[in-house]
Amino acid sequence: MEEFDVAVDGGRLRVVAWPGDGPAVIAAHGITANALSWAAVARELDGDVPLIAPDLRGRARSAGIAGPFGMAAHAADLIAVADHLGLERAHLVGHSMGGFVVASTAELHPSRVASVLLVDGGLPLPLPPGVDVDTALLATIGPAMTRLSMTFDSPEDYLAYFQANPALGNYWSDEVSAYVLRDYTGTGSSCVLDAVRADARDMLTTPAPAPFPLLGALRGMQDEAPGMYPDAVLQAAGATIVPDVNHYTILLGKGAAAVADHIRSQVL
Repeated sequence: MEEFDVAVDGGRLRVVAWPGDGPAVIAAHGITANALSWAAVARELDGDVPLIAPDLRGRARSAGIAGPFGMAAHAADLIAVADHLGLERAHLVGHSMGGFVVASTAELHPSRVASVLLVDGGLPLPLPPGVDVDTALLATIGPAMTRLSMTFDSPEDYLAYFQANPALGNYWSDEVSAYVLRDYTGTGSSCVLDAVRADARDMLTTPAPAPFPLLGALRGMQDEAPGMYPDAVLQAAGATIVPDVNHYTILLGKGAAAVADHIRSQVL
């Protein structure tokens, strides 16, 4: 694994790259996540495919980017990463909010995108009338939103907060620990609240994307059923259900092997 920076509008985007022999795949993470959410998938790819994952602007080591935020900005950033890598057409995969990012990239830059894979994300999450973005975020991502305004005295306290969530704590690993600690600043989360709000506004108002391949989880962000999307919504979208995973472990746990297999089938 290596890290490098890519110049983008407003600053420099930090990118994590796991080497491989096949066509490169650019991966976009969730709304309060970071590049290391893809570490388990990279391990399962085992060098068959290079996996390139930025810390999206406003998160982790890209937290210093001043903006703009929103899906169009993320799409431009992914194209900047593709340019840096010399990719005329990029294969894209996105988890959760990252699904909206890669779908927007395909819509805004169609000539630059070779394929798109959605992982438990990218389908519309409409904002009910009269509900503000923060309320909608609390309803959809709960503790992940709450922690952005919290402070933590130590890395151990930050890890303990995540371990208390059954969707992560019951499936803990060294990769999950590294993912969590990448977000810790010494006092709390690296996520820029203005970035999260702007991205959520786009995510909650975007129309349905093109019918890209979709992997779905039947359990959600607290290991509960239904998951981020009800089963009927996933079925209507033609999703492939990854068995016995939640919204996190489809990527960070036992679902990583299925995601890696679908990436291989998309690009090799």
